[in-house]
Amino acid sequence: MTKRSRWDPVVKLTHWSIAAAVLANAVFTEEGSNAHVWVGYALAAILGLRLLWGLIGPAEARFTAFLPSVRRARAHLREIRAGAPSEHKSHNPLGAVMIYAIWVCLLVIIATGISMVGLPSMAENRGGPVPTASLEYEHREDGEYEDEDHEEGLAGEIHETAADLLYILILLHLAGVLFETRRSGRKVILAMVPGHR
Repeated sequence: MTKRSRWDPVVKLTHWSIAAAVLANAVFTEEGSNAHVWVGYALAAILGLRLLWGLIGPAEARFTAFLPSVRRARAHLREIRAGAPSEHKSHNPLGAVMIYAIWVCLLVIIATGISMVGLPSMAENRGGPVPTASLEYEHREDGEYEDEDHEEGLAGEIHETAADLLYILILLHLAGVLFETRRSGRKVILAMVPGHR
């Protein structure tokens, strides 16, 4: 009997797809561009799939496997300080807190992004569906979005603040993965690569 992979393909797919979407909108797309908006919609769909998988997926992927707990996170910190090894069926308690924090940030970014540009409309514009602009943003002739007042509203400010917080959380997440890999000797980074445990 073969050993079951710790992370199933849906978890791996959504993990790397979310990472790619965040990277794309942080580095490669211009804020307010059609590309930025559509990457945001794709991110919403991918995160939606991962959250659904947290309800119906295998045991390790379900929310019940890694509910966030400050008490358990503190206990895990004490284990780390004591040099005590620990095994967890899913994320360790610190990792669980981090994952939920990242998901909350993503949900805020998605919600504020949609509040600024609206949901995709099936109205034809240059041969395809386009987002419908909200009162805060105006859809220009060139297909980009422009703030009508040339100032960010509250949604825009929250959107940017949540994105900045997300980048900090991602750096902490990467640092935690590297630390746990070194501390435990397990190949934590490779756990998300297809074909590895």
